[in-house]
Amino acid sequence: MNYDVLIIGAGPGGIFSAYELTKLNPNLKVAVFDAGHPLHKRHCPIDGDKIKSCIGCNICSIMNGFGGAGAFSDGKYNITNDFGGTLYEYIGKKQALDLMHYVDEINLRYGGEGTKLYSTAGSKFKKLCLQNGLHLLDASVRHLGTDINYVVLENLYEHLKERVEFFFETPVESIRVVDGGYEITCAKGTFTCEKCIVSVGRSGSKWMETVCRDLKIQTKSNRVDIGVRVELPAEVFSHLTDELYESKILYRTQKYGDLVRTFCMNPRGAVVNENTNGIVTVNGHSYEDPAKQTENTNFALLVAKHFSEPFKDSNGYGESIARLSNMLGGGVMVQRFGDLIRGRRSTEHRMSDSFLTPTLNATAGDLSLVLPKRLLDGIIEMIYALDKIAPGTANDDTLLYGVEVKFYNMEVEVSDKLESRHKGLYIIGDGSGITHSLSHASASGVHVARDIAEKIAT
Repeated sequence: MNYDVLIIGAGPGGIFSAYELTKLNPNLKVAVFDAGHPLHKRHCPIDGDKIKSCIGCNICSIMNGFGGAGAFSDGKYNITNDFGGTLYEYIGKKQALDLMHYVDEINLRYGGEGTKLYSTAGSKFKKLCLQNGLHLLDASVRHLGTDINYVVLENLYEHLKERVEFFFETPVESIRVVDGGYEITCAKGTFTCEKCIVSVGRSGSKWMETVCRDLKIQTKSNRVDIGVRVELPAEVFSHLTDELYESKILYRTQKYGDLVRTFCMNPRGAVVNENTNGIVTVNGHSYEDPAKQTENTNFALLVAKHFSEPFKDSNGYGESIARLSNMLGGGVMVQRFGDLIRGRRSTEHRMSDSFLTPTLNATAGDLSLVLPKRLLDGIIEMIYALDKIAPGTANDDTLLYGVEVKFYNMEVEVSDKLESRHKGLYIIGDGSGITHSLSHASASGVHVARDIAEKIAT
């Protein structure tokens, strides 16, 4: 079957590519392929009762399907060039921000109206952080929440399904360059197109490496972020989260000079599992609906590691640490901060005596047997630094879940149009290694759609 445009991946990059293409040229024949399920069929079997931990589904519904890995995320769209990717290096800072604002307008139109836009601009916490060796990054943050984010995706799907042909539960096996365009192969047959957009996200990293090797597309090693997810009483960080919601805070360790950062803050949220290529790691969600909120706040503390010579496989390094955690804990491991600094493992008895009730069923254990000393030392330093601006962070009962790993795809060589060396083959979103967030990935989708629409029109 022949199409004008084939999109591989129904995450934010693929969704906003399809949206903009059909808006600019309704006559285009567009198809979207995804290895996961439609949105309404995406259900994680963990119910906290009969099934309490990851059972290793063939296709992880948290990571794959319509909406991508962001479908059940906290729904935070950070409108900034300071973090979330390097899209601005390809298309310019102003255009990148303009595209992120455009995506925000679409999200509001499709169900996100009434949600709050937070900003760190002019915040008194910037000074407080600087006085304590911390650095608060500037950003505007649209918080949809996991629940409203789902509504937005439902509405976008209802809009797109009449304009785009979707193929779910259909992983693409290969892409081949043919006369006049591209040919993709999957279990449902062979499909051809003039233009092809690849937007496979982080979960498609292994497949993306194969495609780049087969098509001789240059790549370079990217970083991997490794750390823990911290959970503590919501009141400890409420003075920050009430005003800023998401605070991206950087700290440079005194011992090694490494950068440690906060990531994905979820006020009154829940800690959750996620499965990436069969490896169970930890993440966090929160909801806009007060009825779904918890008494705890969670956020990640991550240390970035980048390898070049002679070892280049940053993701492989992160995977090995995550697999060790899975081996020792049967999945995600949790430890009280007080136990960690005393050099003892957490036990079920010590956990039950805690004043903090965990939101994720995880195996009590010892993170010092999993995380390398350098990374763990940096995380401990950061916790004590945060305790100065949010007293209570370093309490004995603060929980650390491990490991949290953010895998970044190899950075793919593309032009300022995000087009590969093969004309008409675009590589976008987190699968490109260029974007690392919902807002940047969505913006990259709009960017390539506009380029394709213009080229097809001429």
